[in-house]
Amino acid sequence: MSTAVVFTEAYYFFTVALMWFLHVGFMTYEAGVSRRKNIMSTAMKNIMTIAVVTPTFYYFGWYVYFCMQEGLKFTVSANGASPAGLEGLYFCGDGYGLPWDGSAGPNLGDNITGVFWAAFVLFSWTTGSIMSGAVLERIRISAYLWLTALMGGLVWVVAAAWGWSYGGWLTVHFGYHDFAASGVVHGISGIFALGVLLNLGPRLGRYDAEGNARTFKPHNVHMTLMGLMIIFSAFYAFYAACLAITADTTPGWANIYFNPTTLSAITYTITMGFAGGFAGGYIFSRGDPFWTISGGLAGVVTVSAGADVYSPNLVLILAFFSAGIAFHVGNWFDTKARIDDAVGAVTVHGVMGFFGVICVGIFAAGYPTGPAGVETSFLGQLVGATALIPLAFFTGYIASWILKKLNLLRVPPEVELEGLDMAEYGMDFFPEHGRADETIIEADGTEVVSAGVLQGDYGANR
Repeated sequence: MSTAVVFTEAYYFFTVALMWFLHVGFMTYEAGVSRRKNIMSTAMKNIMTIAVVTPTFYYFGWYVYFCMQEGLKFTVSANGASPAGLEGLYFCGDGYGLPWDGSAGPNLGDNITGVFWAAFVLFSWTTGSIMSGAVLERIRISAYLWLTALMGGLVWVVAAAWGWSYGGWLTVHFGYHDFAASGVVHGISGIFALGVLLNLGPRLGRYDAEGNARTFKPHNVHMTLMGLMIIFSAFYAFYAACLAITADTTPGWANIYFNPTTLSAITYTITMGFAGGFAGGYIFSRGDPFWTISGGLAGVVTVSAGADVYSPNLVLILAFFSAGIAFHVGNWFDTKARIDDAVGAVTVHGVMGFFGVICVGIFAAGYPTGPAGVETSFLGQLVGATALIPLAFFTGYIASWILKKLNLLRVPPEVELEGLDMAEYGMDFFPEHGRADETIIEADGTEVVSAGVLQGDYGANR
């Protein structure tokens, strides 16, 4: 076995291992945002995301990725051309890794499919975890698992087949470029979550009788910030897993479209993206801790689509102003649109993800994408966003609407007021602290410690 094969297998294996920290971070981040009575329920959602998305992707999503690249139809071929070193992966119907293929494993002749598959599984988990934070504290865990299986196992995979593969119709016909998945992972997840939130509704007491937005104090802001820092550390592995190692490109590294790039290039991008995003978040939010660190995430999500071609100077500027856009758009969703997104996922991932897609058409127009070298353009990026946004929104909205009509989407009011931990597990996981009333911040900035406020405003929030 050649050294190159061993290196390739080990490379993807360790990116997968490090990407697990994305989900350690998501669990920590969401637990910090949650109120104390919902912490364990929030954590369990993240664990069970892995349990339901993994088999869904294995049995359905993996096939969809290879067989729906031409659009909303399945294509089957007995053979096909694959980039050097990845023979077998890009066949539809006869390649290693399809669930009915006995050669999937154990197979000593295949050193790539399993670890490449696992990298995609980690991307799938990420889409579910992004939605998890948006809907916390009032969704039924069963409803969440159905929705996350749909998005993580199928919906984002269709988007990836169309625009995150060298044979996707958006790539082949429009030069769509989305290197580190601004649109096909982050954007899809955030817009899908928006569709769900419109049916789920705000948490009880989130808006007062006049429609003004209240703020629920997180159980632990420091834990929230720490969770995001863990996510940021794992982002380096996320970016690294977006690279392909090939024998027929110079310098041997390529993006998902098999155009040359380097680890060095993406290291510049992600590091400068975080720096610019933190600075922008801090300045535009006037030092708000949540939006300072969320600005870092918004900045990196925005620049991810062009991370393989952007210069560090451009990345710093884009990330800085993207954090400011995210802050203002997030506040608009919260106060004007009355979308109760507990972690800002719709804005930071959804809006900024597709903003990042459009930015590539502005700042990287003319860059050749895919084996055919179709030039990236503003029109091509716009077509990509126009195709992917409805895919995400309508699947999220329709699926959650069906669950709502079946009375399976949201927990009963008395369960939400008591807390999901007590209702689902029959115990308080922090008994040493006692059962305290909730602390909320009114629209005028005053703090109120009273469970009665939440009860009294129930009718205005459904």
